[in-house]
Amino acid sequence: MSDKIKYEIEFPIQSSPQLLFQYLSTPSGLSEWFADNVNSRGEFFTFIWDDSEETAKLLGKKNNERIRFRWEEEEDSSCYFEMKIVVDEITKDVSIIVTDHADEDEVDEGKMLWENQIGSLKQVLGSR
Repeated sequence: MSDKIKYEIEFPIQSSPQLLFQYLSTPSGLSEWFADNVNSRGEFFTFIWDDSEETAKLLGKKNNERIRFRWEEEEDSSCYFEMKIVVDEITKDVSIIVTDHADEDEVDEGKMLWENQIGSLKQVLGSR
């Protein structure tokens, strides 16, 4: 088994951290942009797309700052995906920093997927 590579991508987004966090951390918010439908039971979130379903465990969250999940099928316990909200102290610009893990030959594909997903989030928020 090859080790997965951790990567980060930053996306500037025009939104308040409080509103943004609702879209990153609640089943109803996530189903607006991340998956077709999202259900949660305790610390487990089920993400549904067309004919597929994946469950992720909520590893931690800090209100209006970050949320971290690990896919249940992920064998490597050090692999997770996290969405962190960062506010520039001077300009007050808001960004999402996505941290994820992928096999070396899938990093570019993973980044493209996140760019599409965050693009959908920006549309929902009416952000540029």
